[in-house]
Amino acid sequence: MSKFFSDARLKRQRWLDLLFQNVTLLFAFIVLALLAGILISLFVGALPAIKAFGFKFLVSDAWNPVTDEFGALVPIVGTLATSIVALLIGIPVSFGIALFLTELSPRWLKRPLGTAIELLAGIPSIIYGMWGLFVFAPVFADHVEPWINDHLGALPLVGGLFQGPPMGIGVLTAGIILAIMVIPFIASVMRDVFEVVPGVLKESAYGLGATTWEVVWNIVLPYTKAGVVGGIMLGLGRALGETMAVTFVIGNAHELQKSLLMPGNSIASALANEFTEAVGDLYTSALIELGLILFVITFIVLSLSKLLLMQLRKSEGRQS
Repeated sequence: MSKFFSDARLKRQRWLDLLFQNVTLLFAFIVLALLAGILISLFVGALPAIKAFGFKFLVSDAWNPVTDEFGALVPIVGTLATSIVALLIGIPVSFGIALFLTELSPRWLKRPLGTAIELLAGIPSIIYGMWGLFVFAPVFADHVEPWINDHLGALPLVGGLFQGPPMGIGVLTAGIILAIMVIPFIASVMRDVFEVVPGVLKESAYGLGATTWEVVWNIVLPYTKAGVVGGIMLGLGRALGETMAVTFVIGNAHELQKSLLMPGNSIASALANEFTEAVGDLYTSALIELGLILFVITFIVLSLSKLLLMQLRKSEGRQS
Protein backbone atom coordinates (compact mmCIF):
# COMPACT_ATOMS: atom_id res chain seq x y z
CA MET A 1 0.00 0.00 0.00
CA SER A 2 2.77 2.44 0.91
CA LYS A 3 4.50 1.64 -2.40
CA PHE A 4 1.28 2.44 -4.27
CA PHE A 5 0.96 5.82 -2.55
CA SER A 6 4.64 6.51 -3.17
CA ASP A 7 4.29 5.77 -6.89
CA ALA A 8 1.15 7.90 -7.11
CA ARG A 9 2.90 10.75 -5.36
CA LEU A 10 5.88 10.54 -7.73
CA LYS A 11 3.55 10.47 -10.73
CA ARG A 12 1.69 13.49 -9.39
CA GLN A 13 4.97 15.34 -8.85
CA ARG A 14 6.06 14.59 -12.42
CA TRP A 15 2.78 15.99 -13.76
CA LEU A 16 3.16 19.11 -11.61
CA ASP A 17 6.75 19.60 -12.80
CA LEU A 18 5.63 19.20 -16.41
CA LEU A 19 2.78 21.65 -15.87
CA PHE A 20 5.12 24.17 -14.24
CA GLN A 21 7.62 23.85 -17.09
CA ASN A 22 4.96 24.36 -19.75
CA VAL A 23 3.41 27.34 -17.95
CA THR A 24 6.76 29.12 -17.62
CA LEU A 25 7.51 28.30 -21.28
CA LEU A 26 4.15 29.83 -22.21
CA PHE A 27 5.03 33.02 -20.30
CA ALA A 28 8.34 33.24 -22.16
CA PHE A 29 6.59 32.81 -25.51
CA ILE A 30 4.02 35.47 -24.53
CA VAL A 31 6.85 37.96 -24.06
CA LEU A 32 8.34 37.05 -27.43
CA ALA A 33 4.91 37.23 -29.06
CA LEU A 34 4.30 40.70 -27.61
CA LEU A 35 7.70 41.85 -28.86
CA ALA A 36 7.03 40.45 -32.32
CA GLY A 37 3.54 41.96 -32.34
CA ILE A 38 4.87 45.41 -31.48
CA LEU A 39 7.54 45.17 -34.17
CA ILE A 40 5.06 43.96 -36.81
CA SER A 41 2.48 46.62 -35.96
CA LEU A 42 5.13 49.35 -36.13
CA PHE A 43 6.35 48.06 -39.48
CA VAL A 44 2.83 47.86 -40.92
CA GLY A 45 2.01 51.36 -39.68
CA ALA A 46 5.28 52.74 -41.07
CA LEU A 47 4.94 51.00 -44.43
CA PRO A 48 3.39 53.97 -46.30
CA ALA A 49 6.25 56.24 -45.20
CA ILE A 50 8.82 53.56 -46.02
CA LYS A 51 7.40 53.23 -49.52
CA ALA A 52 7.16 57.01 -50.00
CA PHE A 53 10.59 58.03 -48.71
CA GLY A 54 12.73 54.89 -48.57
CA PHE A 55 16.25 55.30 -47.20
CA LYS A 56 16.02 59.06 -47.73
CA PHE A 57 13.86 59.25 -44.62
CA LEU A 58 16.90 58.45 -42.46
CA VAL A 59 19.19 61.12 -43.92
CA SER A 60 16.77 63.98 -44.58
CA ASP A 61 16.31 66.85 -42.14
CA ALA A 62 13.08 68.02 -43.78
CA TRP A 63 9.91 68.01 -41.69
CA ASN A 64 7.00 69.82 -43.33
CA PRO A 65 3.53 68.34 -42.77
CA VAL A 66 1.99 70.86 -45.19
CA THR A 67 3.95 69.52 -48.17
CA ASP A 68 4.22 65.95 -46.83
CA GLU A 69 8.01 66.10 -46.63
CA PHE A 70 9.40 64.16 -43.71
CA GLY A 71 12.86 63.10 -42.55
CA ALA A 72 14.14 61.49 -39.38
CA LEU A 73 17.67 62.90 -39.29
CA VAL A 74 17.00 65.68 -36.76
CA PRO A 75 15.16 63.46 -34.22
CA ILE A 76 17.76 60.69 -34.60
CA VAL A 77 20.66 63.10 -34.03
CA GLY A 78 18.85 64.69 -31.09
CA THR A 79 18.12 61.32 -29.49
CA LEU A 80 21.71 60.13 -29.81
CA ALA A 81 23.23 63.49 -28.79
CA THR A 82 21.15 63.85 -25.62
CA SER A 83 21.80 60.21 -24.65
CA ILE A 84 25.56 60.57 -25.18
CA VAL A 85 25.65 63.77 -23.10
CA ALA A 86 23.65 62.04 -20.38
CA LEU A 87 26.05 59.10 -20.24
CA LEU A 88 29.17 61.28 -20.35
CA ILE A 89 27.90 63.06 -17.25
CA GLY A 90 26.03 60.22 -15.59
CA ILE A 91 28.59 57.40 -15.71
CA PRO A 92 31.43 59.09 -13.76
CA VAL A 93 29.00 60.66 -11.27
CA SER A 94 27.24 57.33 -10.73
CA PHE A 95 30.58 55.56 -10.33
CA GLY A 96 31.64 58.13 -7.73
CA ILE A 97 28.38 57.74 -5.81
CA ALA A 98 28.59 53.94 -5.82
CA LEU A 99 32.27 54.02 -4.83
CA PHE A 100 31.59 56.40 -1.95
CA LEU A 101 28.63 54.39 -0.66
CA THR A 102 30.47 51.05 -0.73
CA GLU A 103 34.04 51.97 0.16
CA LEU A 104 34.31 55.41 1.74
CA SER A 105 31.02 56.44 3.35
CA PRO A 106 30.63 56.35 7.14
CA ARG A 107 28.21 53.67 8.26
CA TRP A 108 25.67 56.21 9.56
CA LEU A 109 25.49 57.94 6.18
CA LYS A 110 25.14 54.89 3.91
CA ARG A 111 21.48 54.16 4.48
CA PRO A 112 20.03 57.71 4.23
CA LEU A 113 22.20 58.56 1.22
CA GLY A 114 21.35 55.30 -0.54
CA THR A 115 17.65 55.85 0.16
CA ALA A 116 17.86 59.36 -1.24
CA ILE A 117 19.43 58.04 -4.46
CA GLU A 118 16.66 55.47 -4.83
CA LEU A 119 13.98 58.12 -4.21
CA LEU A 120 15.40 60.18 -7.08
CA ALA A 121 14.73 57.21 -9.38
CA GLY A 122 11.06 57.29 -8.40
CA ILE A 123 10.41 60.92 -9.31
CA PRO A 124 8.11 61.13 -12.38
CA SER A 125 9.84 62.35 -15.52
CA ILE A 126 7.37 65.21 -15.97
CA ILE A 127 8.57 66.65 -12.64
CA TYR A 128 12.13 66.63 -13.94
CA GLY A 129 10.91 68.35 -17.09
CA MET A 130 9.04 71.08 -15.23
CA TRP A 131 11.98 71.68 -12.91
CA GLY A 132 14.31 71.77 -15.89
CA LEU A 133 12.18 74.31 -17.76
CA PHE A 134 11.25 76.65 -14.91
CA VAL A 135 14.28 76.39 -12.61
CA PHE A 136 17.32 74.88 -14.32
CA ALA A 137 16.99 76.46 -17.78
CA PRO A 138 16.89 80.12 -16.58
CA VAL A 139 19.89 79.58 -14.29
CA PHE A 140 21.72 77.73 -17.05
CA ALA A 141 21.04 80.53 -19.54
CA ASP A 142 22.09 83.35 -17.19
CA HIS A 143 25.16 81.86 -15.52
CA VAL A 144 26.47 78.80 -17.37
CA GLU A 145 25.91 79.23 -21.11
CA PRO A 146 27.74 82.60 -21.28
CA TRP A 147 30.75 80.96 -19.65
CA ILE A 148 30.50 78.01 -22.07
CA ASN A 149 30.42 80.41 -25.02
CA ASP A 150 33.43 82.35 -23.77
CA HIS A 151 35.65 79.43 -22.75
CA LEU A 152 34.57 76.34 -24.69
CA GLY A 153 33.22 78.04 -27.79
CA ALA A 154 36.70 79.30 -28.69
CA LEU A 155 38.31 75.86 -28.64
CA PRO A 156 39.53 74.46 -31.98
CA LEU A 157 37.58 71.62 -33.61
CA VAL A 158 34.96 71.24 -30.85
CA GLY A 159 34.26 74.94 -30.31
CA GLY A 160 31.28 74.88 -32.66
CA LEU A 161 29.48 72.52 -30.30
CA PHE A 162 29.40 75.20 -27.61
CA GLN A 163 28.41 78.32 -29.50
CA GLY A 164 25.02 79.95 -29.61
CA PRO A 165 22.70 82.38 -27.86
CA PRO A 166 22.11 81.64 -24.15
CA MET A 167 18.49 80.50 -24.35
CA GLY A 168 18.63 77.90 -21.57
CA ILE A 169 16.82 75.25 -23.58
CA GLY A 170 18.54 73.03 -26.12
CA VAL A 171 20.23 69.69 -26.66
CA LEU A 172 22.81 70.22 -23.91
CA THR A 173 20.14 71.14 -21.37
CA ALA A 174 18.13 68.05 -22.30
CA GLY A 175 21.27 65.92 -21.94
CA ILE A 176 21.98 67.31 -18.47
CA ILE A 177 18.39 66.69 -17.33
CA LEU A 178 18.63 63.15 -18.69
CA ALA A 179 21.91 62.68 -16.81
CA ILE A 180 20.19 63.68 -13.56
CA MET A 181 17.46 61.16 -14.34
CA VAL A 182 19.71 58.20 -15.18
CA ILE A 183 22.23 58.72 -12.38
CA PRO A 184 19.99 57.07 -9.71
CA PHE A 185 19.50 53.97 -11.89
CA ILE A 186 23.17 53.52 -12.78
CA ALA A 187 24.38 54.38 -9.27
CA SER A 188 21.95 51.96 -7.60
CA VAL A 189 22.99 49.08 -9.86
CA MET A 190 26.70 49.86 -9.41
CA ARG A 191 26.30 50.05 -5.64
CA ASP A 192 24.49 46.71 -5.51
CA VAL A 193 27.07 44.91 -7.65
CA PHE A 194 29.97 46.50 -5.75
CA GLU A 195 28.52 45.15 -2.51
CA VAL A 196 28.55 41.54 -3.75
CA VAL A 197 32.34 41.53 -4.06
CA PRO A 198 33.66 39.13 -1.38
CA GLY A 199 35.14 41.08 1.47
CA VAL A 200 38.12 38.75 1.67
CA LEU A 201 39.29 39.86 -1.79
CA LYS A 202 39.29 43.53 -0.84
CA GLU A 203 40.80 42.88 2.57
CA SER A 204 43.61 40.89 0.97
CA ALA A 205 44.37 43.74 -1.41
CA TYR A 206 44.35 46.27 1.42
CA GLY A 207 46.60 43.96 3.41
CA LEU A 208 49.12 44.02 0.55
CA GLY A 209 49.20 47.81 0.72
CA ALA A 210 46.78 48.69 -2.08
CA THR A 211 45.03 52.03 -2.00
CA THR A 212 41.25 52.37 -2.22
CA TRP A 213 41.47 53.31 -5.90
CA GLU A 214 43.73 50.31 -6.64
CA VAL A 215 41.29 48.00 -4.87
CA VAL A 216 38.37 49.39 -6.87
CA TRP A 217 40.22 49.35 -10.21
CA ASN A 218 41.96 45.97 -9.85
CA ILE A 219 39.53 44.00 -7.67
CA VAL A 220 36.01 45.47 -7.62
CA LEU A 221 35.61 46.48 -11.27
CA PRO A 222 37.00 43.24 -12.80
CA TYR A 223 34.75 41.22 -10.48
CA THR A 224 31.60 43.25 -11.27
CA LYS A 225 32.15 44.47 -14.84
CA ALA A 226 29.15 42.56 -16.21
CA GLY A 227 26.86 44.21 -13.66
CA VAL A 228 28.41 47.62 -14.26
CA VAL A 229 27.84 47.33 -18.01
CA GLY A 230 24.28 46.21 -17.33
CA GLY A 231 23.65 49.27 -15.16
CA ILE A 232 25.04 51.57 -17.83
CA MET A 233 22.83 49.94 -20.46
CA LEU A 234 19.83 50.39 -18.16
CA GLY A 235 20.60 54.09 -17.94
CA LEU A 236 21.12 54.34 -21.69
CA GLY A 237 17.78 52.65 -22.32
CA ARG A 238 16.10 55.17 -20.03
CA ALA A 239 17.82 58.05 -21.81
CA LEU A 240 16.94 56.84 -25.31
CA GLY A 241 13.25 56.47 -24.58
CA GLU A 242 12.67 59.41 -22.25
CA THR A 243 9.82 61.60 -23.47
CA MET A 244 8.32 64.25 -21.20
CA ALA A 245 11.45 65.62 -19.55
CA VAL A 246 13.18 66.00 -22.92
CA THR A 247 10.07 67.54 -24.48
CA PHE A 248 10.11 70.33 -21.89
CA VAL A 249 13.71 71.42 -22.38
CA ILE A 250 15.04 70.37 -25.79
CA GLY A 251 13.31 73.15 -27.72
CA ASN A 252 11.36 70.89 -30.13
CA ALA A 253 12.83 72.44 -33.27
CA HIS A 254 13.10 70.41 -36.48
CA GLU A 255 16.39 72.02 -37.41
CA LEU A 256 19.78 70.39 -37.64
CA GLN A 257 22.20 72.49 -35.58
CA LYS A 258 25.88 71.94 -34.94
CA SER A 259 25.81 73.54 -31.50
CA LEU A 260 24.58 71.66 -28.45
CA LEU A 261 23.26 74.93 -27.06
CA MET A 262 20.69 75.28 -29.83
CA PRO A 263 17.19 73.77 -29.75
CA GLY A 264 16.70 70.38 -31.32
CA ASN A 265 14.35 67.44 -31.22
CA SER A 266 14.32 63.78 -30.27
CA ILE A 267 12.28 60.86 -31.50
CA ALA A 268 10.31 60.54 -28.29
CA SER A 269 9.58 64.27 -28.01
CA ALA A 270 8.54 64.47 -31.67
CA LEU A 271 6.06 61.65 -31.11
CA ALA A 272 4.71 63.24 -27.94
CA ASN A 273 4.28 66.66 -29.57
CA GLU A 274 2.86 65.71 -32.94
CA PHE A 275 1.07 62.39 -32.81
CA THR A 276 -2.25 63.84 -31.65
CA GLU A 277 -2.06 66.53 -34.34
CA ALA A 278 -1.08 64.25 -37.22
CA VAL A 279 -3.49 64.68 -40.13
CA GLY A 280 -3.27 62.32 -43.06
CA ASP A 281 -1.97 58.80 -43.47
CA LEU A 282 1.52 59.80 -44.55
CA TYR A 283 2.05 62.14 -41.57
CA THR A 284 0.91 59.45 -39.13
CA SER A 285 3.00 56.82 -40.92
CA ALA A 286 6.10 59.02 -40.70
CA LEU A 287 5.64 59.33 -36.94
CA ILE A 288 5.17 55.57 -36.62
CA GLU A 289 8.36 55.06 -38.60
CA LEU A 290 10.11 57.28 -36.05
CA GLY A 291 8.89 54.88 -33.37
CA LEU A 292 10.20 51.96 -35.41
CA ILE A 293 13.58 53.65 -35.71
CA LEU A 294 13.73 54.17 -31.95
CA PHE A 295 12.88 50.49 -31.49
CA VAL A 296 15.71 49.50 -33.83
CA ILE A 297 18.19 51.86 -32.14
CA THR A 298 17.35 50.38 -28.74
CA PHE A 299 17.67 46.84 -30.11
CA ILE A 300 21.07 47.62 -31.63
CA VAL A 301 22.32 49.17 -28.38
CA LEU A 302 21.20 46.18 -26.31
CA SER A 303 22.72 43.76 -28.83
CA LEU A 304 26.05 45.59 -28.74
CA SER A 305 26.03 45.50 -24.94
CA LYS A 306 25.38 41.75 -25.05
CA LEU A 307 28.27 41.26 -27.45
CA LEU A 308 30.48 43.35 -25.16
CA LEU A 309 29.60 41.15 -22.18
CA MET A 310 30.32 38.03 -24.22
CA GLN A 311 33.70 39.45 -25.22
CA LEU A 312 34.49 40.24 -21.59
CA ARG A 313 33.72 36.66 -20.60
CA LYS A 314 35.95 35.35 -23.39
CA SER A 315 38.82 37.55 -22.22
CA GLU A 316 38.35 36.22 -18.68
CA GLY A 317 38.74 32.68 -20.00
CA ARG A 318 41.97 33.55 -21.82
CA GLN A 319 43.40 35.22 -18.72
CA SER A 320 42.67 32.26 -16.53
